[in-house]
Amino acid sequence: MVRAWYMNDTDEDQRLEHQKEPPEFVSLTELFKLTGVEQFKIDHANHSKDELLNELKKDRGYTYEDQITCSKDCLENYEEKLKNFFAEHLHTDEEIRFVLDGSGYFDVRDKNDKWIRIEVVPGDLIIIPSGIYHRFTLDTNNYIKAKRYFVGEPIWVPYNRPADEMDCRQEYLKKLKKGFEVQVR
Repeated sequence: MVRAWYMNDTDEDQRLEHQKEPPEFVSLTELFKLTGVEQFKIDHANHSKDELLNELKKDRGYTYEDQITCSKDCLENYEEKLKNFFAEHLHTDEEIRFVLDGSGYFDVRDKNDKWIRIEVVPGDLIIIPSGIYHRFTLDTNNYIKAKRYFVGEPIWVPYNRPADEMDCRQEYLKKLKKGFEVQVR
C-alpha cells in the first residue's frame, strides 16, 4: 500500500527513506489534495482481470502499455538511467506506473514546493499529473518491475526544471490553485 511522507533535507543516498525526525506522514487524501497524485490498489497477480485497472484504462484512454524492469542486471546504462530518473522534471502527459514486483520512490513537489516521497510496492498504481515536478528512484532493494500506460503511442520526454513556461505546467498550477476534487471509486 502506498505510503507518503515529507522528506528531510539531507544529501544521503537517494535510495534511503529520507523521513523527517519525527516523521511527517501524508495521507493519500492529503497527497491528492496537495499534488493531484492519484493512487490505486490493483491485484498485481491477476492484473489482466482486475476490474478497476480495466476501468481506468478504458475511462482514461490508456491504449498502449509496456513493461520496464529497473535493476543493474536488466537496465542498460543503469547508473546513468537512475541519475536521469532522479533529475527533477515534468512531462506533458500523465505518468502512469503500476508496480508488479520490487519497490521504489516517486518524489513530488507539493503546493509549497516541498518534497513528498511516495513509496510504491507491488499492486500500487500511481498517476502523476502532467506538469508536476517530480523524480523517481529505486529504494535500497535496487529493483522494480512496472507496467507503464500511455494514451496513444508513448511520448516520454522529461523536461528538467525550470520548465515553468510550459503550457502543461501552467495548467497544473491552475488546477493546484483551484484545488483537486477527490473522485470516489
